[in-house]
Amino acid sequence: MTAPSKEFMEMKQEAIQMTGAEAVIRSLLEEGVETIFGYPGGAIMPVYDALYDFKEQVRHILTRHEQGVVHAAQGYARVTGKVGVCFATSGPGATNLITGIADAMIDSTPLVCITGQVASPLLGTDAFQESDVVGISMPVTKWNYQITTPEEIPTAIAQAFYIAHSGRPGPVLLDLTKDAQFGKFDFSYKCCEKIRSYVPEFPLDKENLKNAAGLIDGAKKPFLLFGQGVILSGAERELQEFIEKAGIPAAGTLLGLSALDSDHKLHTGMLGMHGNYGPNIKTNECDVLIAVGMRFDDRVTGDVKRYARQAKVIHLEIDPSEIDKIIKADVAVLGDAKKSLRMLTRLVKKQEHKEWVNEFHQAAGIEMEKVIQRDLFPAKAGLTMGEVVRMASELTNNHSVVVADVGQNQMAAARYSKFTQTRSHISSGGLGTMGFGLPAAIGAKIGAPDREVVAFVGDGGLQMTIQELGTIAQEHLPVKVVVLNNHFLGMVRQWQQLFFEHRYSFTEMVNPDFVKIAEGFGIPGKQVTTRQELQVAMKEMIGHPGPYLLDVLVEKEDNIFPMVPSGASVSDILLSAEE
Repeated sequence: MTAPSKEFMEMKQEAIQMTGAEAVIRSLLEEGVETIFGYPGGAIMPVYDALYDFKEQVRHILTRHEQGVVHAAQGYARVTGKVGVCFATSGPGATNLITGIADAMIDSTPLVCITGQVASPLLGTDAFQESDVVGISMPVTKWNYQITTPEEIPTAIAQAFYIAHSGRPGPVLLDLTKDAQFGKFDFSYKCCEKIRSYVPEFPLDKENLKNAAGLIDGAKKPFLLFGQGVILSGAERELQEFIEKAGIPAAGTLLGLSALDSDHKLHTGMLGMHGNYGPNIKTNECDVLIAVGMRFDDRVTGDVKRYARQAKVIHLEIDPSEIDKIIKADVAVLGDAKKSLRMLTRLVKKQEHKEWVNEFHQAAGIEMEKVIQRDLFPAKAGLTMGEVVRMASELTNNHSVVVADVGQNQMAAARYSKFTQTRSHISSGGLGTMGFGLPAAIGAKIGAPDREVVAFVGDGGLQMTIQELGTIAQEHLPVKVVVLNNHFLGMVRQWQQLFFEHRYSFTEMVNPDFVKIAEGFGIPGKQVTTRQELQVAMKEMIGHPGPYLLDVLVEKEDNIFPMVPSGASVSDILLSAEE
């Protein structure tokens, strides 16, 4: 018989007997978790009972709905770069997480979600609040696993954190049966550093990097697109150094915003359906297109058959499944964006492309005249979303964390906020989840307590998760909520106007008094109906030390432009409804 190894004996000596429920909390502490977003229920009660003894070490945020749990955890993860942690019970508690988990999956947000489950002997019996959350969540998680014995808990949690934050981040779900929570075992913990057959990041291909550098050096009209991958890898400085050396104009995707200072001389704006005019039309005029940490989703490309057909495409991406998925890359560089950009910067020649960059400036001038001037300095009486957003940005010196819901408010927030720090723009990109904004702002404020957090929400999206005002009040979180209220599901109405002959089918809303609702939660607020009131009210909101809700009545039938109609080419971007 072989003698036990020294490592095994040391682990045995360090092992402490405890319940599986306590092991969950101690494992999270080992991973450095300071905040948990959750909602208790029957199947996860043992874990909550264990948590009661760790209130000094871990902050638990009790939201008002499990969807609020997961969106808050997303906001926290996005603003901090840490893994967001969620607790929910079985059955409806677990299924209520699913929308947020799907949102996190498509937006590459690292989460560890722990759900309670009925005791293992009851699995498959349709027991009270039993649902197959492992089966349900399989398509929308990076990894999921059901734990049925307490001995599995430390290893499963260690692997969950490793998988959630490594490579392309994403959500992980652990489903924990009740008997595993009650059972006792000898606890010890070791963080996971490697999993067989899981390759989170591929080594850089130096030959492909040389090929990429050759294309860039020979380009007359290079153009760089940056996505959230730059932020996830912490490559903001490397991005700036690269474009400055190579003299390349750059534009961000919606989730890439704030990776580069809004006023940087080579920053040309935002890509996509409601992005800026120049970046969209110049995509189809550049000769080399360099995509960094982005996935060419349909909101960015429009009609792929007419997307950058004239250009050589270089794609820097950590996820091999994204290479050639939508846009064929002439040179693909697999790997972490920070490492790829750092090496590429060494390889490329120092250049300037003044005439090419000037073409973006000219396009920006056209957009200023036809769109931005009208949005920021309107001649009409009604307030525009753009002027509200820009005022909030200026009054916070462009330093605030901007959290946006989905719809017209999202696009106005993205277009007219300015960013001077990374991780300053949080919104639901891929899934486009209405109701995301308010709970995500909770997580953002907890993750960045020293920064102003301003949430822009529409009147439709707000009413999907409005109960989270209760969480804000209970936690005394000084989140500033700006309701861009047009009494419509605004973006749907815009499409009905432009493409469905003004047939406003079930998009007009009769809203409650949002200020009174906020006051019911103990949150002060004010309604603004005129331009003359806006600045004073906005200053009052920003200056208020606690949470505040500002209900701004904007024009009912205003539209967000520019706009690339669905299925159209990015070259066909519209600057007004008359085009």
